[in-house]
Amino acid sequence: MNREELKEKYGKKRVPHEWRKTDWFTTLVVTFFGSGMSPKAPGTMGSLAAAIVAYPMAWLALRLFGYYYEWNIPIIGYVNQVFLAAALIVFFVAIPFVKKAMKDTGTEDPGWIVIDEVCGIFMSLAFYPTETIVVHPWILAIAFGLFRFFDILKPLGIHKMEKLPGAWGVMADDLLGGFYAGLLLILSTYVIVTLIFAAAGIYNFIFS
Repeated sequence: MNREELKEKYGKKRVPHEWRKTDWFTTLVVTFFGSGMSPKAPGTMGSLAAAIVAYPMAWLALRLFGYYYEWNIPIIGYVNQVFLAAALIVFFVAIPFVKKAMKDTGTEDPGWIVIDEVCGIFMSLAFYPTETIVVHPWILAIAFGLFRFFDILKPLGIHKMEKLPGAWGVMADDLLGGFYAGLLLILSTYVIVTLIFAAAGIYNFIFS
């Protein structure tokens, strides 16, 4: 095995530098403050960064607005206006930056563009009460896992969204993935809570 083969197999993987062909502010936006520059699993790192940022967002929103920005819709449940607005704002604001980044670097949906994952994570929290997120931050871990599931496998029409032209396709599939993750998140927690109460009732019935 020659030197080049040894370097390829055992050498430290270098972070791709295509983003250097665009301006620093565009890079800052599309990599979500550099989280997409991770040499391994940049999409996961971007999603994780968004999930971490979501906690202080929820805490601040709860302190500033209380419950007045949440809609409690029958059957559907809560609609968290803060995270819904955050997801939509990120979606539309990111479009020109993603378009510019891909044009400047001559790439098509490169892994280091992770602002779409940020949009998806925020969307996955758009159906959850803010107080629950603040009191039980482990909810963010579940949202992260569910979103990554939909983002990687792209079922239920998510893959078709990628076929939209340019930056729209980059962003739209993650927005839809976040939507599915949010629905599954609220459904799964309702099931878990119901099972816990049912188990507690059975326990009290047997041992009381």
